[in-house]
Amino acid sequence: MKLAGLFSSPAASTSSSSLLGRLFKPALGAALSLATAAAMAAPTNMKIATVVWIGYGPFYVAESLDLFKKYNLKVSLQVFTDPALIPPAIASGAVDGGMLTYDQVVGQVAAGKAMKVVMPIDYSNGGDAIVADGSIKSVKDFKGKKIGYNPLSPSDFLLSYALKVNGLSEKDISPVSMTPEAVPAAMASGQLPIGVTYEPSLSQILGQGGGKKFKVVFSSKDAPGLIADVLVFDDKAIKAKPAEISGLIKAYLDGMAYMKAKPDEAAKIIGKFMGVSAKEAKEQMGGVYNIPLAEMPKAFLPAKETTSYYASGEVIGQLLKAKGQISAIPATEATFDASLVKALAK
Repeated sequence: MKLAGLFSSPAASTSSSSLLGRLFKPALGAALSLATAAAMAAPTNMKIATVVWIGYGPFYVAESLDLFKKYNLKVSLQVFTDPALIPPAIASGAVDGGMLTYDQVVGQVAAGKAMKVVMPIDYSNGGDAIVADGSIKSVKDFKGKKIGYNPLSPSDFLLSYALKVNGLSEKDISPVSMTPEAVPAAMASGQLPIGVTYEPSLSQILGQGGGKKFKVVFSSKDAPGLIADVLVFDDKAIKAKPAEISGLIKAYLDGMAYMKAKPDEAAKIIGKFMGVSAKEAKEQMGGVYNIPLAEMPKAFLPAKETTSYYASGEVIGQLLKAKGQISAIPATEATFDASLVKALAK
């Protein structure tokens, strides 16, 4: 029996080899091109400065679940114990951007720094507070008393506002400089009758003595919208990396969506980051309002409500100028870049 039908001739083999070459060489080239493209599209590394604050929960969730990966980002949250150190870190390039309070941004812009808000994060709704022992009945009782707080920080600003609306000034008190985290121990030891701090330190103070030793005398609930947390970048970074910053914002929104869809799991993640229980994290969430995307553009529009940067910025600027922290109040437009939020909200 001849087996010509089962085995190819040398000529046929050469022809097959040529055909395979025509088929596989383009495929190999395409594979190499894809590999090169993948290498070129390696995730962008970003360092974002933050502090331990319940309002930044969506960012903590995004980092824990690596929600940044979807947007080709590798984000590392850099925790600062002192929020006043974040602006210089941004200015020096030690971090790419950071989470600040709006009053810090006003101060930076007034000093000539090109830092701008790219996204509203939250408004403090009781999460920042002035706490005191039983001898203090109201803000008017602060006169002549030692008060512990962090200078040039949200605590400083809240205290200044509370004093002003009650007819007092810093000249009427005895300031004691300390970080927000140091306030609970200082008050527990009896060194201070009054302290200014924010969550989770606030709950630590209020929980002492069975919840009867200290009380809130004035909080961000008494100044709605004035203690506003924002995502900030240098103007050069905004122009150089708009797609990356937009991806960061999208991942934050994904983190917020996860918090809404799976509140118990989110509370565990946030609590772990903050060093508190999931139950405590849930309780602290009541002290802030995380702004949904649909409401974000309103913060950049002129309005009389202090949820607008135009209204809150005016009050903040006047206070900072009165304290001598700035020489002139900057134009509100110089403190933000609303382009990325507006593009996402369309």
